[in-house]
Amino acid sequence: MRGISRRALFAGSAAGATAALLPVGPAAAKPKSAAGCASYRAEYHFTVPDQWKNDPQRPVWIDGEYHYYYLYNADWTAGAVGTAWRLATSSDLVSFTDRGVAVPKNTTANGDVWSGSAVVDTGNTAGFGAGAVVVLATMSPHDGDADQAQYLYWSTDSGRTFTNYGTDPVLANPGGRDFRDPKVIRDEERGRWVMALAENNKVGFYHSPDLKSWTYVSGFIKDGIGVLECPDLFRITAADGTRKWVLGVSANGKGSGLPNTYAYWTGSFDGTTFTADASDPQWLDHGWDWYGAVTFEKRSPGGVVDEAKRYAIGWLNNWDYANITPTIDCDGFNGTDSIVREVSLKRDASGVYYLASQPVAALSDHVSRTVDLGDLEVTGTRVLDYTGIAYELSCAISWDQLRGAGVQLRRSPDGSRHIDAGVYGDYAFLNRRGTVNPDATGRWQESHSPFSGDRVRLRILVDRTSVEMFVDDGRYVHSSEVFPYLIDAGVALFSIDGTAVFEDVVIREFAV
Repeated sequence: MRGISRRALFAGSAAGATAALLPVGPAAAKPKSAAGCASYRAEYHFTVPDQWKNDPQRPVWIDGEYHYYYLYNADWTAGAVGTAWRLATSSDLVSFTDRGVAVPKNTTANGDVWSGSAVVDTGNTAGFGAGAVVVLATMSPHDGDADQAQYLYWSTDSGRTFTNYGTDPVLANPGGRDFRDPKVIRDEERGRWVMALAENNKVGFYHSPDLKSWTYVSGFIKDGIGVLECPDLFRITAADGTRKWVLGVSANGKGSGLPNTYAYWTGSFDGTTFTADASDPQWLDHGWDWYGAVTFEKRSPGGVVDEAKRYAIGWLNNWDYANITPTIDCDGFNGTDSIVREVSLKRDASGVYYLASQPVAALSDHVSRTVDLGDLEVTGTRVLDYTGIAYELSCAISWDQLRGAGVQLRRSPDGSRHIDAGVYGDYAFLNRRGTVNPDATGRWQESHSPFSGDRVRLRILVDRTSVEMFVDDGRYVHSSEVFPYLIDAGVALFSIDGTAVFEDVVIREFAV
């Protein structure tokens, strides 16, 4: 229909949605859980086997596969707090094998184990043996601020089980708040280890010869985006040969109209001080739910590092509503991750370097069904002859003159409920207002990123409780939690105030 307004397009929000997360009527596709109700477990995204997960820990390459550790609470439904590190392994970063708890909680008086990082000590600098896996993680004996400190665990069985290095911290808290999330890298050029540490509005940098003793050397300060968490530090090479250091943090920019995801700066690092190219960060995701993200090395099957690419994974949740999910009722878990991304460094027309993201290439090895719809012309709304609740939709949209265009995802049979993704005027957007979602305030419903032109390429990953939209070359990505009724499985294309051509519309489903 011509002249459809954005208000009308998104007006069909599910009545009482936040109170009724389970579907009415039969579920689509996925077998029911043992409890007899329909499953909300993701089809092709990583999910914790049971109970609770939150922050990913940077995966490391050991014995020809990625070791992915994450924060896990086996006692969540019993009301107990505290996390351990649980391990999953993968050779392709799509299919994972659970290996159980690797770094347990509450084995010392220091309590549970928070975020940090694992490294492979190939040079035996710590004295546990060449190839030992060493974890530096935050612990807080009284679960407070001023006693957050960094503790060491080590493993000689390829990172499957760990032993604590005593009960004293290797980096004690100097007396301040928010002293956590150590990210450790090896500085081979200078023969030492470097730690980036989240210290409220600062990322502190530390040096160590042996992973056991640490010296403060500098700090990078940024105000205005909340408490900085889960720092990241790496170097990457662009296609033009330019090498950049990147400093990343998880941060909450909502108060300034910015994302609440992964902020990053490109710049230089001399082993001691990071110097940013610009004072304001860029963001690796513009949606509401890509937090605690980590990046890690891309390696060939033989273990060779690709200096032009890097992987990334984030927690598909947000601390504003972390406990609101339908997955616990029938499936007994709360914890889903984003798809693993391949990240590359690119340069825009103005000379600014940025990180572009695409879903990991190995996802294509798990395609179970392809629906090729070709080119479709749309004026108003066009409902497709396809239904599904977990898939990837890709297309290019072009037009001569219109106000906006995009896709309605997880559309209800009567068209009143849906998730909307596309472009409008000078921005791209992902809008979840028209379906069940965890934001009871109604404030965090539509995410935006800049857009200009008369053509856009969209690649959208849809799963039972998430949508991830990659715009054009992936400079902008939007990731958000959604909880549509499982009977809402339709797809429609739309244009606003004009005609759009949806080119090469392809839908792919996956079996993992």
